[in-house]
Amino acid sequence: MRRPELWAELMQLTPEERVELVEDLWDSIAQEQLPPLTIEELDELDRELAEHRVDPGNAQSWETVRTWLRSRRG
Repeated sequence: MRRPELWAELMQLTPEERVELVEDLWDSIAQEQLPPLTIEELDELDRELAEHRVDPGNAQSWETVRTWLRSRRG
C-alpha cells in the first residue's frame, strides 16, 4: 500500500484509535533504534535540569501534566 493510501485509511480511524496506534508504533521502536538527540535538544535538557535544580518546587506532578494534556485533546 502506498503512503497516501495508507494515510487516507488511517484518517478514517477515530481519534482514540489513532492515539492508540501512535502509542503502539512508538512502543515498537527499540530504545537503541531511536535517533540520537541533537546538540540543541541536549542543550535544552541541560538547561531544564539546571533550572529544576535551582527551584525543584516549581516542577509539575505527572498527574497535573497528564490532566493538562488530556484537556488539550478536546
